[in-house]
Amino acid sequence: MSTTSRRGAGTLRAEDIDSQVEIHAWVDRRRDLGGLLFFDLRDRSGIAQAVVMPDEQAELYASLSAVRAEWVLRIVGTVAARGEGAVNVDMATGAVEVRVESAEILAESEPLPLDLGEHAGTGEDTRLKYRFLDLRRSSLQSNFLLRHQLTHGIRNYLADHDFLELETPILTRSTPEGARDYLVPSREHRGSFYALPQSPQIFKQLLMVSGFERYYQIARCFRDEDLRADRQPEFTQVDIEMSFIDESTVMSLIEGLFAKIFPLAGIEPPATYPRLSYAEAMARFGSDRPDLRYGLEIVDLSERLGASGFRGFKAAVADGGVVRGFTVPGAGNASRKQVDGWVEVARRHGAAGVLTLRHRDGGLQFQVKNTLTEAEIEGAAADLGIEEGGLALLVAGPAMTAARALGALRQQLAQDYDLIPADKHAFLWVHEFPLMEWDEDQQRFISLHHPFTSPDPRDLERMDSDPGAVRSRAYDVVLNGMELGGGSIRIHRRDMQARVFSLLGIEPEEAESRFGFLLEALRYGAPPHGGIALGLDRIAMVLAGSASIRDVILFPKTASATCLMTEAPSPATQEQLDELGLHVVPEDDPEAT
Repeated sequence: MSTTSRRGAGTLRAEDIDSQVEIHAWVDRRRDLGGLLFFDLRDRSGIAQAVVMPDEQAELYASLSAVRAEWVLRIVGTVAARGEGAVNVDMATGAVEVRVESAEILAESEPLPLDLGEHAGTGEDTRLKYRFLDLRRSSLQSNFLLRHQLTHGIRNYLADHDFLELETPILTRSTPEGARDYLVPSREHRGSFYALPQSPQIFKQLLMVSGFERYYQIARCFRDEDLRADRQPEFTQVDIEMSFIDESTVMSLIEGLFAKIFPLAGIEPPATYPRLSYAEAMARFGSDRPDLRYGLEIVDLSERLGASGFRGFKAAVADGGVVRGFTVPGAGNASRKQVDGWVEVARRHGAAGVLTLRHRDGGLQFQVKNTLTEAEIEGAAADLGIEEGGLALLVAGPAMTAARALGALRQQLAQDYDLIPADKHAFLWVHEFPLMEWDEDQQRFISLHHPFTSPDPRDLERMDSDPGAVRSRAYDVVLNGMELGGGSIRIHRRDMQARVFSLLGIEPEEAESRFGFLLEALRYGAPPHGGIALGLDRIAMVLAGSASIRDVILFPKTASATCLMTEAPSPATQEQLDELGLHVVPEDDPEAT
């Protein structure tokens, strides 16, 4: 007597032939061919074909004749080989089918408000409104299986490296520095608010003071900021902190972690990654997260062209700026319209314009005739490595403006000329970021990362005289032009933390009000420590090969930070507002301030 085993639909194979199975699944597709009734049964493991034969099973056929797509069935039957010519080589279960012997309808379904086909034309708003149905798609289910494997691999790796998984508070106090906080009003303490954490940053530093030495958390974080394809108001990060380490310790740890998790998607990272200083990354690639899968490296022409006859170059260098450019092979015949488009890209990033140097028809052609000597043109062409059929784009102006404009152009030209190899993956570290930068709007220095980042000991003598020139002990890990995570060695001395607060315009009273518990902790033997936070959603997006982070978040928000499914955010009732002592001022209230 055969034993019936409960099986996933997608797990059946040829070796299961003649075994009796029980399957609970959704009907993916129904086909009635008169003499045969076929069901494609779908669960998270995949799809299997089940068949009912009316001539032999008239009663069973009648009981299932009303079944339609997305109904839920329980079936019991025997696994059999498909008939000759009926094998589906595109399905993992395509060599077998289940001959149904009994069945039960567990749930009926109304017609769905969206098409679950992978290439169906259903709009994204509809898919988000009915996300609980859209998640039935096999591609999305595969994404979340991959995400499960990712988090499982991270936990195993960090446990093997002696880390403790610890949880920090979700309801905390507002310590705004960067993005806006989400505030939560307190019913017990009217007029006071909790904040949802943008990061567990201060708490994980306190855990180092507490002596835990190695901490991690797969942490939920919240930022009230404008959204992009790779950003959400609530997100998940892999939060890591260690005591008694330096930058290289963190980098080696993460390189080892990535060696474990990226092979889940067939990506094999190198054993160690290139390291670029922030200054070098900006000068050579115009970005602090450069994509190294392609060339188009930026060349400095300031010395060669700064004293040339072209006034724009001469003025830029005389004012302390630069002349820089890069070459695009094969772009020598770019049209005026194309060049105008690139000029607009550069202008959006602050540049006054873009000039071209072409190598075509056996000669060199600078855009502004009779301004550069033949020797200057030939020297610039040699520096740029421009060959027949090539085009160089040149920008003059302040160094950072030129870098950002050329960085944006570099990305644009790589896309326009299809220079990005899809099967290549370029990991690197960018480090030695500036500790702080001047904010013209606020007329003060602000942290480039956060105010707890340690300054580079080599630059301490500059902190008072030239704060903007002080490097930090911060580092980012980058893949294909995308930041996957960032961290730093932290300040562990109270006097240094107070000094940095002062340079950032945070007066002692304000520092005590906002960060008093951290400053207090630094009085009591805080160890040297540092860490990193990795964007789990972003890494999952890369592993899944998706263009949108929404594809790896179960219930994502739209670009306007709304949930179309639950209709959140939603108004509070007057009773709730009264309990909290809150009054909502309408946006169109002329007396609102």
